[in-house]
Amino acid sequence: MIRTRFAPSPTGYLHIGGVRTALFNWLLAKQTGGQFVLRIDDTDAQRNVQEAIQPILDGFKWLGIDWDEGPEVGGPHGPYYQSQRVESHKAAVAKLLDSGHAYRDYARPEELKEEREAAEKRGERFFYDRRWMAADDQQAKAYESEGRQATIRLKMPRSGECVIEDLVRGTVRVAWETEQDHVIARTDGSPLYHLASVIDDHEFGITHVVRAEEHLPNTPRQIFILESLGYDRPQYAHLPYVAEPGGTAKLSKRKLSKYLKNKGFADLLEHGQRIADRCDLPTNADTFNPVIVDFYREIGFCPEALLNYLLLLGWSLDGEREKFSVAEMTELFSLDRVTKSPASFDPQKLLAFQADYFAALPVQQRLAAVAPFAVRAKLVSSADDPTLGAVVEAAGDRLKVAGDIIDFEYCFTDAIDYDPKAFEKRVVKPDDAVGLLSDFRDVVLQASAFDAASAEALLKNYCESAGIKIGQIIHALRVAVTGRAAGFGMFDTLAIVGKDKVAERIAAAIERASRS
Repeated sequence: MIRTRFAPSPTGYLHIGGVRTALFNWLLAKQTGGQFVLRIDDTDAQRNVQEAIQPILDGFKWLGIDWDEGPEVGGPHGPYYQSQRVESHKAAVAKLLDSGHAYRDYARPEELKEEREAAEKRGERFFYDRRWMAADDQQAKAYESEGRQATIRLKMPRSGECVIEDLVRGTVRVAWETEQDHVIARTDGSPLYHLASVIDDHEFGITHVVRAEEHLPNTPRQIFILESLGYDRPQYAHLPYVAEPGGTAKLSKRKLSKYLKNKGFADLLEHGQRIADRCDLPTNADTFNPVIVDFYREIGFCPEALLNYLLLLGWSLDGEREKFSVAEMTELFSLDRVTKSPASFDPQKLLAFQADYFAALPVQQRLAAVAPFAVRAKLVSSADDPTLGAVVEAAGDRLKVAGDIIDFEYCFTDAIDYDPKAFEKRVVKPDDAVGLLSDFRDVVLQASAFDAASAEALLKNYCESAGIKIGQIIHALRVAVTGRAAGFGMFDTLAIVGKDKVAERIAAAIERASRS
């Protein structure tokens, strides 16, 4: 049975690239009837942020990426926090020392720095010469009497090569002589990631290590550790990294200002910020960033749309098809279709995916999605407000994300804000706009019915009797009633706003125009 894992470090919030890796692991396990394990790799106490653990778990829950074993679920291989597995790691270190595959090193940091700088001056790559290696307990005691403290280093081979049969990259060969004697335990005895990860993967029965290509250089030392301990080697698959928009460098949550030069990225962030401001969403630089999953949840993305887009970052079925349900992803995914080249993150394409997904949802599902945003923005007091349902149905594909309900605030309020440019262009400048609006207002006040069909008949009959084309009034009418130059269907808009408010807004627009 295939067992995969995703092991995030709680050093920050859930990154888009990390989710893509988790998705590929999850799909591989689910497709084969295997198991997906979630483990928290929290060995780096200085960088860990405990508050980041829950957002990671919540992010996966929102996306629908469930785990068979891990935090909040449990399982036979727990605990699932690496920091709680230290005894296993220390036992492995002791075994490596006993077998001669690791040694106690008493070099001081300043001595290593000096040697490293000397090698640089010679134009050479630094390789530690094991100068302060303790060959036995007597030598160790002598070093300790000088006040030295030992780290534990791997005693790497100096000949031969490590051959990795990677499921994405093919055969990878690394000469052992290029590998440093990597540190696997600190002076306080606490294990480092490379050792802890190997031990935990073995004890969890992980059969496939599917991870980002940045971990490929770590693989030889990890293979040395597991083979020195007599473990079976898992299969490795190193995925292409997710690249920045329009570039080849790795997408980083710390480089937002750089990405904002990309119009798609800037538009997406502006789109989200508008929703956050109006809905009073709690935002900060760590979470409200389009490189972080929380951003998409907060502004009302469909998790399925995000998953579908992430699937295509490094994977393709046939080079043409792009839309997949979660069930189809699970059925069709395979590692042999993963590419080796970096996959560029395209914010515009992601938003287009989201718009298509959201528009295809049944009205009731869209209503359920937008309701929390409408309530937070104080447009309605509850999801049962009939105006909200009418707006969601009428808005159609103009609602790209659930938070876009704020763009139709004019349907819910008594007063509206006018777009100055639209008002000047559509109401003030045309010589006949004010007169036509005034005459049509009289028609509205006399109307006995004012649903969408009735409003359409009223306007068309008025235009026919006045001898004008509908285009001569409809643009001015939209600005007068909504304050905007564009929106969903005009007749649906009139019906939703209602007869009395339409008449009031036309009068207010005429008054405003008279002062211009």
